[in-house]
Amino acid sequence: MATPLGWSQGGSGSVCLAFDQLRDVIESQEELIHQLRNVMVLQDENFVSKEEFQEIEKKLVEEKAAHAKTKALLAKEEEKLQFALGEVEVLSKQLEKEKVAFEKALSSVKHKVLQESSKKDQLITKCNEIESHVIKQEDILNGKENEIKELQQVISQQKQIFSLPPAGSVAGITCLTSGSRRSRRATWPRC
Repeated sequence: MATPLGWSQGGSGSVCLAFDQLRDVIESQEELIHQLRNVMVLQDENFVSKEEFQEIEKKLVEEKAAHAKTKALLAKEEEKLQFALGEVEVLSKQLEKEKVAFEKALSSVKHKVLQESSKKDQLITKCNEIESHVIKQEDILNGKENEIKELQQVISQQKQIFSLPPAGSVAGITCLTSGSRRSRRATWPRC
């Protein structure tokens, strides 16, 4: 800083000291003024009018009211949700019980079906055995009937033979011989 007019540079020490102090104060105040100007510039840039502030404040109040209303609705919906979750839990437990009961009943039915199927198979096997036995018995009976028919024919022929003319004229006598059933009859030659 330049020396003011009327002051001499080689003056007394106290005046110089006072001058130096005054110069330091002025420099610090100039620095402070510069800082305040920067703050004012920033404040001008960030300045909001009273009307704008009131409008923003009004919007904030409205948003707080809307938030409170939404919060109340959320609480109601949360209560409904908790109730629904309780119902779902009760229904889930009931469904689990019914599932267990159904599986138990199904297992019982399957067991009964297996038993009935086993009984059916045993009955079919027994029926097949009986049918096979009946067929064998029928074959035996048919064989016996055929034997009886053959024997009836032999008896019939013997009746005819024994009811024929007197003793001197024996012709074509049929008699039984030992051997198979088919070859039991043999005709003696005519005399």
